[in-house]
Amino acid sequence: MGSQLGVPAEKIDALADYARSPLYTEAERAALEYADAMTITGRDVSDELFARLRRFYDDDALVELTSAIAWENASSKFNRALRVPSQNLWKR
Repeated sequence: MGSQLGVPAEKIDALADYARSPLYTEAERAALEYADAMTITGRDVSDELFARLRRFYDDDALVELTSAIAWENASSKFNRALRVPSQNLWKR
């Protein structure tokens, strides 16, 4: 999906190291950290992270971002529980 939207392959490859990669903006880093905080068991969205997100995103964008992350998490859990295999929709 990202490559179809014009995201360079180098940026996709650097995703695992988004926190240190110079390829990501501060806004992107905050959004990705937010996704990690929402997704990784035992983590939470800190007040500091939420305040940082508000510097880059308005209320509507935060609701949309939160909804997209929550949907992907729910979809992943649903598919994993029901043993639904990957559809291999993404290929570089």
